[in-house]
Amino acid sequence: MKPDIHPAYRPVVFRDRAGGLAFLTRSTATSDKTIDWEDGNSYPVIDVEVSSASHPFYTGKSRVVDVAGRVERFNRRYGSARG
Repeated sequence: MKPDIHPAYRPVVFRDRAGGLAFLTRSTATSDKTIDWEDGNSYPVIDVEVSSASHPFYTGKSRVVDVAGRVERFNRRYGSARG
Protein backbone atom coordinates (compact mmCIF):
# COMPACT_ATOMS: atom_id res chain seq x y z
CA MET A 1 0.00 0.00 0.00
CA LYS A 2 1.12 3.52 -0.69
CA PRO A 3 1.83 5.59 2.42
CA ASP A 4 -0.20 8.71 3.32
CA ILE A 5 -3.10 8.12 0.92
CA HIS A 6 -5.55 6.40 3.28
CA PRO A 7 -7.89 8.24 5.68
CA ALA A 8 -7.38 7.86 9.41
CA TYR A 9 -9.11 4.77 10.86
CA ARG A 10 -10.04 5.61 14.42
CA PRO A 11 -12.64 4.96 17.14
CA VAL A 12 -15.99 6.70 16.53
CA VAL A 13 -19.36 6.56 18.32
CA PHE A 14 -22.45 6.09 16.16
CA ARG A 15 -25.63 7.27 17.91
CA ASP A 16 -29.25 6.68 16.90
CA ARG A 17 -31.14 9.65 18.29
CA ALA A 18 -34.60 8.09 17.83
CA GLY A 19 -33.78 4.65 19.23
CA GLY A 20 -31.41 5.69 22.00
CA LEU A 21 -28.69 3.28 20.88
CA ALA A 22 -25.04 4.29 20.78
CA PHE A 23 -22.09 2.07 20.02
CA LEU A 24 -18.35 2.51 19.74
CA THR A 25 -16.63 1.18 16.65
CA ARG A 26 -13.81 2.09 14.29
CA SER A 27 -14.44 4.13 11.15
CA THR A 28 -12.93 6.61 8.72
CA ALA A 29 -15.94 8.91 9.17
CA THR A 30 -15.26 12.19 10.93
CA SER A 31 -17.30 14.62 13.01
CA ASP A 32 -16.72 17.87 14.88
CA LYS A 33 -19.05 16.82 17.73
CA THR A 34 -17.67 14.65 20.53
CA ILE A 35 -19.14 12.53 23.31
CA ASP A 36 -17.71 11.27 26.60
CA TRP A 37 -17.90 7.48 26.46
CA GLU A 38 -18.23 4.91 29.28
CA ASP A 39 -14.47 4.33 29.40
CA GLY A 40 -13.84 7.99 30.26
CA ASN A 41 -12.44 8.95 26.85
CA SER A 42 -13.91 11.46 24.42
CA TYR A 43 -14.74 10.25 20.89
CA PRO A 44 -16.23 11.85 17.78
CA VAL A 45 -19.97 11.13 17.54
CA ILE A 46 -21.95 10.62 14.34
CA ASP A 47 -25.75 10.83 14.61
CA VAL A 48 -27.70 8.47 12.36
CA GLU A 49 -31.41 8.53 11.58
CA VAL A 50 -32.06 4.78 11.52
CA SER A 51 -30.37 1.84 13.19
CA SER A 52 -31.45 -1.57 14.42
CA ALA A 53 -32.86 0.14 17.53
CA SER A 54 -35.36 2.25 15.56
CA HIS A 55 -35.93 0.45 12.24
CA PRO A 56 -39.44 -1.06 12.05
CA PHE A 57 -38.17 -4.39 10.69
CA TYR A 58 -35.87 -4.98 13.67
CA THR A 59 -38.18 -3.60 16.33
CA GLY A 60 -41.18 -5.67 15.18
CA LYS A 61 -43.34 -2.60 14.68
CA SER A 62 -43.60 -2.93 10.92
CA ARG A 63 -46.93 -2.23 9.27
CA VAL A 64 -48.83 -4.93 7.45
CA VAL A 65 -49.92 -3.61 4.07
CA ASP A 66 -53.38 -4.62 2.91
CA VAL A 67 -52.39 -5.63 -0.63
CA ALA A 68 -55.64 -7.42 -1.42
CA GLY A 69 -57.69 -4.38 -0.50
CA ARG A 70 -55.55 -2.17 -2.70
CA VAL A 71 -55.94 -4.49 -5.69
CA GLU A 72 -59.72 -4.65 -5.25
CA ARG A 73 -59.94 -0.88 -4.94
CA PHE A 74 -57.84 -0.44 -8.10
CA ASN A 75 -60.06 -2.89 -10.03
CA ARG A 76 -63.23 -1.11 -8.86
CA ARG A 77 -61.85 2.28 -9.77
CA TYR A 78 -60.25 1.49 -13.13
CA GLY A 79 -61.92 -1.76 -14.16
CA SER A 80 -60.57 -5.21 -14.57
CA ALA A 81 -57.99 -5.90 -17.29
CA ARG A 82 -59.83 -9.11 -18.28
CA GLY A 83 -62.52 -7.27 -20.16
